[in-house]
Amino acid sequence: MTDLLEVRDLRTWFHTDRGIVKSVEGISFSLRRGEIMGLVGESGSGKSITGFSLIGLIDRPGRIEAGSSIRFGGRELVGLDERELRGIRGKDISMVFQDPMMTLNPVLKIIDQIGMAIRAHEQVSDAEIRRRAVEALDRVRIVEPERKVDQYPHEFSGGMRQRVAIAIALLHRPRLVIADEPTTALDVSVQAEILKVVKSLVAEMGTSLIWISHDLATVSSIADKITVMRRGEIVEAGPVRKVLDAPRHPYTQALLDALPSRSQPGELLASGATEAAGRLDPSKLSGTAVGAPADPQFIQIRHIDKLFQRPAGLLRRLGMQLGLASEPARVHAVKSASLSIARGEILGLVGESGSGKSTLGRILCGIIAPSAGTVSVGGEPVMQGERKRGTKVQMIFQDPFASLDPRRTIFQSVAEGPIVHGLCTKAEARAYVERWLRAVAFDPALANRYPHQFSGGQRQRIAIARALAMQPEVIVCDEPVASLDVSIQAQVINLLMELRRHLNLTLLFISHDLSVVHHLCDRVVVMRHGEIVETGSASEIFHAPKQPYTRMLLDAIPRLAS
Repeated sequence: MTDLLEVRDLRTWFHTDRGIVKSVEGISFSLRRGEIMGLVGESGSGKSITGFSLIGLIDRPGRIEAGSSIRFGGRELVGLDERELRGIRGKDISMVFQDPMMTLNPVLKIIDQIGMAIRAHEQVSDAEIRRRAVEALDRVRIVEPERKVDQYPHEFSGGMRQRVAIAIALLHRPRLVIADEPTTALDVSVQAEILKVVKSLVAEMGTSLIWISHDLATVSSIADKITVMRRGEIVEAGPVRKVLDAPRHPYTQALLDALPSRSQPGELLASGATEAAGRLDPSKLSGTAVGAPADPQFIQIRHIDKLFQRPAGLLRRLGMQLGLASEPARVHAVKSASLSIARGEILGLVGESGSGKSTLGRILCGIIAPSAGTVSVGGEPVMQGERKRGTKVQMIFQDPFASLDPRRTIFQSVAEGPIVHGLCTKAEARAYVERWLRAVAFDPALANRYPHQFSGGQRQRIAIARALAMQPEVIVCDEPVASLDVSIQAQVINLLMELRRHLNLTLLFISHDLSVVHHLCDRVVVMRHGEIVETGSASEIFHAPKQPYTRMLLDAIPRLAS
């Protein structure tokens, strides 16, 4: 069988003022018709740049160097002008990106966006566009496609938006689809559905697929072969089972060893796939929870309700008075939720998007007030009216880049809270901040730099140091390792376990990554549609779940199946 795609000695370099960045350095691979290849590696490995190179989406100062070859269906793509490349993009080769909101235009209806994609390569009537748009949404299992085509992207969930992006990518029945981390930020159940849809569509249409990801378990469930990249080079390639069962390169082995499923729950994870981040220094740690007596009811959340309702504007209020308009819709995000957390415990809170888990975490942290119910920590209420009391509870957010002020140095971001709350003076701030940065194995000499100058793992360490500098007894972790590479994820998980052990911290760990929850947490609470549907020890939940919903979540976990 002839190869659909042949890549030979591909080199994609970025010529910057500071020198040449060799993002892709002399890689070669091939892909047969109907074959699925997983392209894996950590951030900066060059896997996404490889995907962009194949479809001609490298912008200046980047360029594909002379001597590189990308042959598609026997045709050389390197050197084609932009007009010729536009004729290939979307029709013969299409791409699905990680964030569908970056692909979909928020001010255009779905049917208009599908129409633009069709008309880029064909002359068709409005009626034909509607027919094909409905057919495309139906193909990716979107219910009521006749109605959904007339909606806007913001009216769709994250999983549905990604399905729309996949539908658009498949409109012209392309011979090759490049999917760049398309399920990274999705719930495990939505991810499982999209993997199933994509795999069946690829088989049905005979399309070849390059699935770019850092998630080895996901790649294992969809790909025929795996190509592992590191620092712009391919270090290992071969059939899925051969590479995963008997990896030859130490880097591949290190990626596998960093997976939580490869260790016993509660053990420190291997994190040698990336450069060492340094070890936590227990001598720099101190906190009010150290040596505190055991308390099984340390955190008490009782009968919490939270309703969100957009305030009615002037015209709507007038319409309501005249009987011409109804009240704005109310969202019942949390419904009569009650739970207790023992001092020093790590409680996992899991559920799909919209289940209310992040809202409950924010209520515990005092960021938002509940509509009804009470929250106390150590017998003291977290809120006083609409305001948070004290600094006993802190939060670590999913995206540290969004939660750190890009205009402030690391020192300024970490020092602000302790100074305001009297935990240190301005004169003591430098030494105080350095102590907490060292505690999370972050070099204090870098404290005068800005967030954009650090990797995702380093930024998450900074966010953890900022929370610890407030000397809390409780930390709410809201998806703190989502979208991180496996080895960086392992470092953050290890850091949280070590901090819990040395500081006697209590953690509420919110996540949709159930393998991480199983490894890290003592107990697990499962939420659905704002309600707590199941609670138990991690062992009970993962090995003997009582609720069908919990079993569905567990069944959807991607595994390195043999």
